[in-house]
Formats: sequence, C-alpha cells, structure tokens
Amino acid sequence: MNRRRRVLLQAGLMATLLQGAPALTQSRGNYRTLQWDDLLPEGWNPQSALPGLDAKRIAEGSAEELEWQRKMRKIWDNAPVRDELEGQRVRLPGYVVPLEYSTGAIREFLLVPYFGACIHSPPPPANQIVMVRMQKPIRLRTMEACWVSGVMGVQQQSTDWGVSGYSLSGHQVEEYRPPRKP
Repeated sequence: MNRRRRVLLQAGLMATLLQGAPALTQSRGNYRTLQWDDLLPEGWNPQSALPGLDAKRIAEGSAEELEWQRKMRKIWDNAPVRDELEGQRVRLPGYVVPLEYSTGAIREFLLVPYFGACIHSPPPPANQIVMVRMQKPIRLRTMEACWVSGVMGVQQQSTDWGVSGYSLSGHQVEEYRPPRKP
C-alpha cells in the first residue's frame, strides 16, 4: 500500500470512529461493557487541529506530507481521554497486539479497535489504544479478537507499537462474540 493511500485510510478510519453509531453500553456480570466510542471524549475531533488540510493536493513523499504526518501523529499520541473511566470495572472488545511472549503466553498486550492497527497500519490515536496487563499469562495470538475485562486506568504509556491513553488491569479474556442488541 502506498504512503498516500495509507494516510488517507488512517484518516478515514478515524472519521469512522468519530461518526460511529451510538455505543452499546451495558453491564455483564460486574463489568460495564464499553465500545470504542465510549473511550472518546464528547466532541473530540482531531481533524479540527489541522484546518485547511487537503490531502488530495499533497504530493506523496513530499516535505509537506511528512510535516502533516508529524503533526497528525503528535495530535493522536496526545489524544484526550475520559478521566471518569479511571478505576471502573469494564469489559471491552478488541484485537490483541502482544508486547511480550513468555513460554507461549503473554501477560502484556495492546488492545486495539480494528484488525491490523499498530502492525499493518499506523497506530490509532492514544484514546483508542488500551495497554493490558493480565494478572496471569494467557495464550493469545497476534490480532486475535477477544473481550477483555478488568479495571480501567487512565494513563499514557509509550510502546514500540504505539502510545496508549488507557490501561487495563486484566482479570479475564473471553472469545469475541458480538453483544446482543437490546
């Protein structure tokens, strides 16, 4: 995939996140089920920080493109979070990006909202990446879809794969199954 297409895809994915359908927030057990939109502060729009941007007129590989990408990355790496989620018991679906393996199992991984995030495409905004630390190592594959339950933290952490705006002290991982609509 060429660089321009990747940048436009990244911007399109973010626009999709920001304009998505209302989240299905419900309880399951002792955990509040969240969707990725629930992690976005109301009204946050990263594109508003880059007024007048016309990606169609920017030449691939140009200094202007590199500057635009640098500015966008800075905005996304410092994306605002929802402080009121601190300490909440939550359940969130996503894809696994392992940070370390030990005897075939992982204890730390990033949970991301779409397949390929951080691996085959630039990382999403920090408010769309959750750093998970499991209480015990668990067997998971890269990009495996799952539900993770635990206690949410609000803290920025930088990894080789991206900057996370949230952390989760993981209690449980389940096979992903879409939530039932009310």
